[in-house]
Parts: sequence; C-alpha cells; structure tokens
Amino acid sequence: MTGSIKGQSGAQHGAVPEPRLEAAEPVTRRVVDAVESSRASRRWWDAAADDYQAKHGAFLGESSWIWGPEGLDEAKAGLLGEVAGKRFLEVGCGAGSGSRWLGQRGAEAVGIDLSIRQLQHSRRLDEATGSAVRVVAADAQRLPFADNSFDGAGSAYGALPFVSDAASVMSEIARVLRPASRWVFSVTHPVRWSFPDDPGAGGLTVNRSYFDRRAYVEQDESGSATYVEHHRTLGDWVGLVVGAGFTLVDLVEPEWPDELTHSWGGWSPTRGRLLPGTLILVCTT
Repeated sequence: MTGSIKGQSGAQHGAVPEPRLEAAEPVTRRVVDAVESSRASRRWWDAAADDYQAKHGAFLGESSWIWGPEGLDEAKAGLLGEVAGKRFLEVGCGAGSGSRWLGQRGAEAVGIDLSIRQLQHSRRLDEATGSAVRVVAADAQRLPFADNSFDGAGSAYGALPFVSDAASVMSEIARVLRPASRWVFSVTHPVRWSFPDDPGAGGLTVNRSYFDRRAYVEQDESGSATYVEHHRTLGDWVGLVVGAGFTLVDLVEPEWPDELTHSWGGWSPTRGRLLPGTLILVCTT
C-alpha cells in the first residue's frame, strides 16, 4: 500500500512533485521503546478484552490459576507453594481468575493489569461468583506498592511478554517481595520464536533466528505500534531473574496433555506434542 502524497504537487507551476510515501508494513520485527510498547499494549488489550474473555474465559476459569495454553493448573502443580495466610501479587491479572483462586484458598491477593477493560471483567466475575478481588490499574514496570509488601508473586503470561523493560519488572517484583518469598511466572517458550505462529504443520519449520531479539510488532500505516510482543532467549530470562537478585529454583516446560484437543492461536496438539510452548520460571528471594 502507498500513502497519499503530502501537499499539492504544484507540477503545473514547474515544481517537482513530492515523492509518494510508502505506508508502514502492518507486521514487522523492530526495536520498540517502553513508552510505545506500553501505549500499544494498553490500547490493544482494552479493545480486545471482550473478545479474549469470550474465547478463553471458560478455559481460564472464574477462580483458577492456569499457567498457559497447555492447561497446567496451579491446583495440581503447586508452583506457588503454600498460599494460605500469605499476601500475593498477581502481575497481569486480566479478569482476576488467579487472584480469585488464591483468595478462596486463604491468601490475600492483589491483582494488577494495564488494561482497564480487563479489570472491568474482573469486576463482572466478582459479581458472578460473590468472591471479590482487589485489583489495581498499573504498569508492572512501576509498581504502586511499598517495599516488602508481599509474600509471593506470580504471573501467567501477564505483562512480561509485552514490556520493553523486563529488567524493571524484575527489580520491582524483588523490591515489593519480602525475604523468603516466591516469584513464579510463565511466558511463551523462547524456542517458539524461531517458528511461524501456525498451529498446523507449517508451524514446525524454523524460519527465523532464535537470537533475533527484535519485538514482534503490528503497526498502523504511520508506523505506530498497535500490538507488541518482546522476545527474550532462555538465557536472557535466566539472566534477568538472577540479575534482580532472585535464586532460580526450577524451570518448568509443560507437556501438551493427550486429552486437550483444542488450539489456542499458535498453541495446538500438533505443535505441543513436539515443541515446548510455555516456559515457567520458579524463583525465590
């Protein structure tokens, strides 16, 4: 596509017409700073929240902590450790199903999300379940909490894939956690970035470098990002948690269960039985 010519050509007066301006590619890989990334994420999630909850709400549950498209349930996995009587922070809480699950098991849970519309869905589920969740609209790169405020924190695909400065998130989580706390988060498995985002056989052939750390960007004709996901290698994630002062105690790569037959975007039985789709890092302070 091409954009319109700026101004009038003036050719009839002997002036040289301005060149045609090419519109930005709708999908690209490039560096995106923190401001553009956060702005794009907030707008995209506010616009997409209704459709997201309609498609995935039943899978995620009203009161459950699901670590990823493979359906690994915290009720069975126990990655967060003992939760009763503790204060937990859910980062990128969406509709608050994880925080609601924590609350029903005796924890005091607080959820944060960049998207107001996602938090409105949390309020909707509060009313449906009679189990209220405390939520805060906030950027994970700048947490609005005092030092040593929580006994644990977790995130299931929340915030970290969408932030430009993951080191700031790690530092902020470390700041608000008390000693001997646990920080557990899941992200897209880094190896998936080498493959097309295709749930079928087309998603089984490498087509880009694993080491290309440029963000995946959808953008408008002016080149402004409308959706951003950031890629980090496995080594990058380990370096980020260690650099923030955490001890990495486990890496979990959930296998695709035989009974799960539906696809979630690029996650599918075809790919999930051959390639890891989710990476979970279990850390302690």
